[in-house]
Amino acid sequence: MAHGLTIAIGEIGDNVLFPLRLTESANSYCSRPPPGASSGLPASLTVVTVTDSITLADRIEDLLPQTQCTKCGYAACRPYAEAVAVGTANYNQCPPGGAEGVTRLAALLGKPVIPLNPANGVERPRPLAVIDESLCIGCTLCMQACPVDAILGAPKQMHTVIEALCTGCDLCVAPCPVDCIAMVPVTGVATGWDAWTAEQAKAAREHHDQREARLERERNAAEARRAASSAAHEPAAAGTAAQPGVSEPATTAASPSSGDADARKRAIIQAALERARQKKQELTAKGAGPQNTERVSADVQAQIDAAEARRRRLGIEAAEPAQAAPAAEAPATPRAPKP
Repeated sequence: MAHGLTIAIGEIGDNVLFPLRLTESANSYCSRPPPGASSGLPASLTVVTVTDSITLADRIEDLLPQTQCTKCGYAACRPYAEAVAVGTANYNQCPPGGAEGVTRLAALLGKPVIPLNPANGVERPRPLAVIDESLCIGCTLCMQACPVDAILGAPKQMHTVIEALCTGCDLCVAPCPVDCIAMVPVTGVATGWDAWTAEQAKAAREHHDQREARLERERNAAEARRAASSAAHEPAAAGTAAQPGVSEPATTAASPSSGDADARKRAIIQAALERARQKKQELTAKGAGPQNTERVSADVQAQIDAAEARRRRLGIEAAEPAQAAPAAEAPATPRAPKP
């Protein structure tokens, strides 16, 4: 005997609330009360007993394209599905799914088909992230932003996109400090679900879940290391405090070679930034600037802020303001009269 939840589903327009009641049933079923039965419910209602473990959020998530783009306003497809299931989000907030996605969700929820919400984006051909290898400085920020681990690279090494894994989410564009990533349409005129298959959606969900599991393991390992380090330092600190006259060793001054290395690093990064600025100016002149820079999630914005802080610490502020300021402050030099 399996426990189930009996719910009453009414026709659109009934506008009547009925209390839910728990029942027991060997199998799930969907039926109308027999004629003359005193169920206390109108005859227009259908009684459904749900005994399987698939929730409404699960069914909604199955209908999403799994690009994990956050354009819906949520951190991933699963949180959005849960929000739609409880009614805190509308079912027309997924641009990658497009009009077909809205139709699928409306059919599942028993609601009318409505247009895609333009505040979340527009339906478009599926793009692919392409990294300009000549501009990439190996900062790894795009790797950290990618929700499906579709970018391969290492610190201070050139990065590349694994085309088969890229979902076209745009999330790698905003964190890049040198604007070396372009989103190139690869599906022609096909948009929405016409540009994306169920097999691709399934693979994208699996890669996202694997990434989340890896990040959780890394967080747990980091916490364990911090706890072990704290436990190891506590006895040593107590022993040092018990011995009078014992002080911490003085910090040695940095060697001249380390200063030269920092100067070289700043010069390399500054040169890369200058190349990126020139390319950005060319793209802006052509009307092809970076995409998805307005709806940036809090995590991605934190990465951008961290990158800017590192650039300030290295003394590689933007060249344009630094060069414009002296020009504004310098007094006008009088011209010598022509003979």
